[in-house]
Amino acid sequence: MMVIPENSCIVIFGASGDLTYRKLIPALYHLYENEQLPESFAILGASRTSYSDESYRDKLKLSLQELEKTTPETLDAFCRHIHYQSVDTADVDDYHKLKNKLDELAGQYQFEQRNTLFYLATPPSLYGVIPQCLAAHGLHDETDGWKRLVIEKPFGYDFASAQQLDIDIHQHFKEHQIYRIDHYLGKETVQNLLVFRFANGMFEPLWNRNFIDYVEITGAEFLGVEERGGYYDGSGAVRDMFQNHLLQVLAMVSMEPPSAINADSIRNEVNKVLQSLQPLTEDDLKNNLVLGQYTGSEVRGQFLPGYREEPGVAGDSRTETYVGLKMFINNWRWNNVPFYVRTGKRLPTRVTEVVIHFKQTPHPVFGQNAPENKLVIRIQPDEGILMSFGLKQPGAGFKAKEASMEFHYASLEETQMLTAYERLLLDALNGDATLFARTDAVEACWKFVQPILDYKQDPTSLYGYACGTWGPKESDDLLTNDGRTWRFPCKNLTNTDYCEL
Repeated sequence: MMVIPENSCIVIFGASGDLTYRKLIPALYHLYENEQLPESFAILGASRTSYSDESYRDKLKLSLQELEKTTPETLDAFCRHIHYQSVDTADVDDYHKLKNKLDELAGQYQFEQRNTLFYLATPPSLYGVIPQCLAAHGLHDETDGWKRLVIEKPFGYDFASAQQLDIDIHQHFKEHQIYRIDHYLGKETVQNLLVFRFANGMFEPLWNRNFIDYVEITGAEFLGVEERGGYYDGSGAVRDMFQNHLLQVLAMVSMEPPSAINADSIRNEVNKVLQSLQPLTEDDLKNNLVLGQYTGSEVRGQFLPGYREEPGVAGDSRTETYVGLKMFINNWRWNNVPFYVRTGKRLPTRVTEVVIHFKQTPHPVFGQNAPENKLVIRIQPDEGILMSFGLKQPGAGFKAKEASMEFHYASLEETQMLTAYERLLLDALNGDATLFARTDAVEACWKFVQPILDYKQDPTSLYGYACGTWGPKESDDLLTNDGRTWRFPCKNLTNTDYCEL
């Protein structure tokens, strides 16, 4: 059942930035178009750039028309809800303008309760500053309606800074008011991991060390760093993808069943499994971790420059664009089952998927040449699930061959799937924190990756790989040393004759 949020004001800091134009405003427009926003709501853009309400609306209107299919009447009606206030976000005294504008909007929209969602679409350097400034003007106070703070990743730069940021924000906002957004968790297919596991009696009994041999998690991107060279060079693949997106997906795959479907129960189980990650030793860093950086190469007739040739990147940069790691979860369910996780830029295709490899049957005859049983859970693109198993090869004898069954999300009747940002904005307005990272889980992720961040400084720790390949050859050794191989996915869920390589 669809819940319509309470009347509220949505304040977007960083209102003249890329995230606002490309993601937030289109998401809010779609929610409005589908009548999922409150009956009475206002969107207030706040940033340093000076606009009037009218000039800001015109700018957003143009960008919406370029990016989305819009109808003139709906677009005009939506834009009437948009307002703007220029404010120096780093100057606490300037926030009286914001407070006055919110007072004015509360009168105009006749808000009985002053419910306000503050969305920080700003550089991370302001994540600790904005809450402090809001609190100085009483804008965090919930006596006259809820106040919520949505914070984009990266939440911290390492373990110490994540802890400090947490202390800074908690001085003014309570944990129930803080929504740390990870748009990966907004994907329908990531949430489906939980339903697929826990709603099906035929999978959950097998979902443990007795039946599963190993698990692969891949988050591959075909694109390079594009125009984000300056930002990415200070971040790298460990911070950009591994520490948040991929560890969250790993938690969904490996967590215990929650006692109820609500934010607390689900987030408790996510935290438990993240606390159970086997800490990385010196030996793990040397033998179970591969860091890589892409080098220039010709792909499909086009020359792609190496990472160090990208604009904004230092010519001697040692920032990793690829991470491959063999890791373990120390608990009853997963003891000794390796999880092989990899992510990288400039790989052959864009794909995120989880592959569950089941153990071979112990039968002395049938087990010898039986194909592997595996379950491929595709998060993007061509979202779906592929199950492969052995069937008898036609003809004499009992030789087995691989067969597969597949399900594609696109085949479902209900095509009204919310995008990640639509889903997460709606949840934040409704006060549902299920898909937002809780402070303990964020810290557990940083604690786990901190040894990698320290090890990155070692000059021998980086391998090159050509654009359009599946990363450094050393990452293949992570599996071949154990007698296994990575699955090389195509852009289609099912293996086709032609893969992007």
